Amino acid sequence: MKKYVIIVAGGKGIRMSADLPKQFLKLGDKPILMHTILRFAEYDPTMKIIVVLPQDQQDFWKTLCRQYDFMVPHKIANGGDTRFQSVKNGLAFIRETGLVGIHDGVRPFVSTEVIDRCYKTAETVGAVIPVIDILETVREVLPEGSRSVNRNLYKVVQTPQVFQNDLLLRAYNQLYREEYTDDASVVESCDIKVTLVEGNRENIKITTPLDMMLGEVIVQKER
Repeated sequence: MKKYVIIVAGGKGIRMSADLPKQFLKLGDKPILMHTILRFAEYDPTMKIIVVLPQDQQDFWKTLCRQYDFMVPHKIANGGDTRFQSVKNGLAFIRETGLVGIHDGVRPFVSTEVIDRCYKTAETVGAVIPVIDILETVREVLPEGSRSVNRNLYKVVQTPQVFQNDLLLRAYNQLYREEYTDDASVVESCDIKVTLVEGNRENIKITTPLDMMLGEVIVQKER
């Protein structure tokens, strides 16, 4: 089956307290978004890559690509007012049957093993998300206070979330609802079962200065 990935990169960097949107911040020797795209190109050079960016950021991105001599082929889709609309805009570029991954533009450290696991499993079961265990103690907040809960009953969700595209297209033909927090929640609303596979702990979402510090350590380690 053909493989696609829609990389959603519409962040503004508010929590990063930076002048640039976080996906354009330099991590190691290149912007974060370039690291992210390269992960998928390294996994499968034939993969069709669609990057979703706000229209007012697209010229700057093209300038960065020239500046860093970034030659990985990709198409650019317009970002929407919500993640739901952004993904839907990316899906408009997909015309053939295949597997579609949705990935955060600021998750540059997903391993190729996890990408492979997600796509291969989705080919069989239809809908897959990578997750990792919670290591900290977890408490549930209640009106009357809080209580400890069994952390083994919960998982931390990552991306790429990978789906057979007919399932994804059907799910995204629905109207947007606020409870859609990720692509899996959109798909599940159509009574489609989502399968969990093991993610990798380095697959962090870079949203704060602390995340950038950790990202620099990971970049150095990988070198």
